[in-house]
Amino acid sequence: MARDVHRPPTLTPPIEALLSPFLRFARMEAAGGILLLTSTVAALIWANSPWEQIYHSMLNLQVSIGFGRFFLSASQHQWINDGLMSIFFFLAGLEIKREVLIGELSSVKQAAFPLISALGGTLVPALSYVAFNHDSPLRQGWGIPIATDIAFALGVLALLGDRIPLSLKIFVTALAIADDIIAVSVIAVVYSEHIHLLSLAVGLFGLGLSLGANLLGVRRPAVYALIGVCVWCAVLKSGLHATISGVLLAFTIPARTYLDRDDFLESGRCLLDQYALTCPRSSEEHAAISALVAQCEMVESPLHRIEHGLQPWVSFLVMPLFAFANAGVQILGKVTLAAKHPVTLGTALGLFLGKPIGIFLFALCATKAKLTVLPSGISWSQVFGAGWVCGIGFTMSLFMATLAFGDGDVLHMAKIGTLAGSIAAGISGGMFLACKGDDLYRLDPTGKGRQKHGAMEAIR
Repeated sequence: MARDVHRPPTLTPPIEALLSPFLRFARMEAAGGILLLTSTVAALIWANSPWEQIYHSMLNLQVSIGFGRFFLSASQHQWINDGLMSIFFFLAGLEIKREVLIGELSSVKQAAFPLISALGGTLVPALSYVAFNHDSPLRQGWGIPIATDIAFALGVLALLGDRIPLSLKIFVTALAIADDIIAVSVIAVVYSEHIHLLSLAVGLFGLGLSLGANLLGVRRPAVYALIGVCVWCAVLKSGLHATISGVLLAFTIPARTYLDRDDFLESGRCLLDQYALTCPRSSEEHAAISALVAQCEMVESPLHRIEHGLQPWVSFLVMPLFAFANAGVQILGKVTLAAKHPVTLGTALGLFLGKPIGIFLFALCATKAKLTVLPSGISWSQVFGAGWVCGIGFTMSLFMATLAFGDGDVLHMAKIGTLAGSIAAGISGGMFLACKGDDLYRLDPTGKGRQKHGAMEAIR
């Protein structure tokens, strides 16, 4: 009897039932932000407990890897900040490349509004910080309040649900990515040490090798991973911060497909027909499945495949580990000192006030000057609220603080300022947008005006 190829599967593996609660949590838009917040709270509690020394001893534990004459030794804290965070920056580079090629930054008209907004959200917080530290060597921390933590920012927006339009989420995403571009440039230019030309040349050669693999049509992620490790080591030795290697390598990853949609549909139908005619568990059946898998890989770009594969690792491992390793600052007994310290004040006010004011003013002035237009579906009050949410600097701000001040009491003041400014900005921005969302509900209680956004969110 012929098999019914249209019959849906009736059995599901038991492991799916066991893992389904965790998978549902992972699919939540705010899941990464929730885990990041949990790691931050855990680090703060531990660092302010009687077992504080255990926390710092664990992070300072030396870990060595290598073979032969090649050997690297660093603390666990350094491996997280210089190693795992390179993966985070690699993913950020992939997102930047995708947005430049096909996303919100792919044309001057689309990119102008978030780019100009991001510029204001960088300059005003930096100037706010310098205003408190203008006659001091502490002014080197001006980069701390300039960046946006995209995971926390989008997590806050996700918690607001359909109270805010999809276009506002797209604007915040594009603005945060533009922030990343500026932040990476600042790290490369301001917070890098003296350059060792030989190591830099080796790193550039590795990038050229990766680009050559792209042009030759190499699509195996493992090839780019191997080249990436070599580039990371070279950049680490060059004096540039190692995380820069992640962004630069991401720009060499292939973004094009080698099979267009029509060809994929035609070949896919042929292979499915072939599969339907084969005997179960035969070599012909396995050959048809393997050919179909190969066709799926050819129709999907390596950039999209790698980005999709890395996203959960970065969201649920890299960033929570970074937060846990860097947010553990002792607050008890230091609140009074921090409230008067110029680094704390410059950082906190730069994030809480500088960010929303800079984003809003630059966007408004650029629109008045006809350099750009306000995206459809959002209001100026929502732009200001989104700018407030973008004041959540957290991950990037903590990272910048470590680069600017190394270790010591000043770093603690910068971290306290980052935590205070980010918390205040997140709560204020979320409440502000929620109030505007309630106004929308009162104007449109049936929800018909939001159906278009809901459909677009589902397609997305």
